[in-house]
Amino acid sequence: MIDFGDQVRKALKIQGVSLRGAARELHYDVAYLSRVMSGKQAPSAELIQAVNELLGLSLTVEEASPHDDEMDAWELVRRVQASDVGAATLSRLERTFDDLAMAYPKADPDDLLRKVRRHSGYVGKLLDAKKTLAEHRRLLTVGGWLCLLGATLHIDLKQEGAAMARLQSAAALAHEAAVSEIEAWCFETDAWRVLTDGDYVRALELSRVAQAAAPPGSSALIQATAQEGRAHARLGNRQETYSAIGRVQAFSAAVGTPESPEHHYRYDPAKSLSYTATTLAWLGDVAAEPYAREVIKRLCPSDNAAFWPRRVASANIDLALVLVTEDRLDEACVSAQRAILSGKVVPSNHWRALEIVTAVEARQLPEASDLREVYEGLKPLEQ
Repeated sequence: MIDFGDQVRKALKIQGVSLRGAARELHYDVAYLSRVMSGKQAPSAELIQAVNELLGLSLTVEEASPHDDEMDAWELVRRVQASDVGAATLSRLERTFDDLAMAYPKADPDDLLRKVRRHSGYVGKLLDAKKTLAEHRRLLTVGGWLCLLGATLHIDLKQEGAAMARLQSAAALAHEAAVSEIEAWCFETDAWRVLTDGDYVRALELSRVAQAAAPPGSSALIQATAQEGRAHARLGNRQETYSAIGRVQAFSAAVGTPESPEHHYRYDPAKSLSYTATTLAWLGDVAAEPYAREVIKRLCPSDNAAFWPRRVASANIDLALVLVTEDRLDEACVSAQRAILSGKVVPSNHWRALEIVTAVEARQLPEASDLREVYEGLKPLEQ
């Protein structure tokens, strides 16, 4: 067996590429690459393929990682099935996706993305195996969901190219499997991506396409309607914003509370509180305040930010924004600092925190310099 780390180090040196630069191009965490290069962690098959493509190599390190015990167990079960894929393997993949989607609200995006990559790679291997038509469709479906979650994480990390590639893969798999809900989520997720980039008109268009594609009463329909409201709010369309808020509240009341409300792709009526707080805050409506405070009260039983879901950080930003509107600037600074220092503001939401900083600086408050300093601590995450 060749020394993977040694071969890659030599290629990087010859091509004048730094380890940090390689990590950025490959969309892997530099600390993870460093562990692999030093032999402390075995490379995954997906990483080997990515490195080969980046550096023009043809490394053939054994694909099975000593850390992938879970995958080894699945492979053993798969081999004893009548099919090369098997119902047990598919069920485990589907349960694993649900676990990853439920971990999303609190998980570190980089950590969760590594898990999504590993399981997506396994799905890719199984697509070449013998299977029934029903098994093939289930495999395409779970692959589509994994690609969609991966795209969402790339958006959170402001990795635009990778996000678009995964969204396209998710849409293609969903089309092949004829799963309209995944297709609708792809449009909804892309709407959020362009909204965070400031293209509110395009976000409005994509949210409407998502609604048209979504099955009636589905979570995708509700979330796409929410994105429409957010886009209208950013555009200052008050009547349309209130209309979208009303539809979201009516839809969410009709679906009831799901068995796994923390699941990112199962709409929980409690999420409408967060959605309403953000949408009204963007519209400049002071009615956002009680919604934001209710989110914080429900989801933040303590001041320990380690246990916060990301919605608590967003609610603090919403609260700060509406407090600025009311000229309650001292309180706004406190809420903004709580959000930023929580470590729960992902790169795709840094612009929201910056809005508060800029508003406070415009009023030349003494606290402005402290708030700016706290915000600057977020910037390395964007590199």
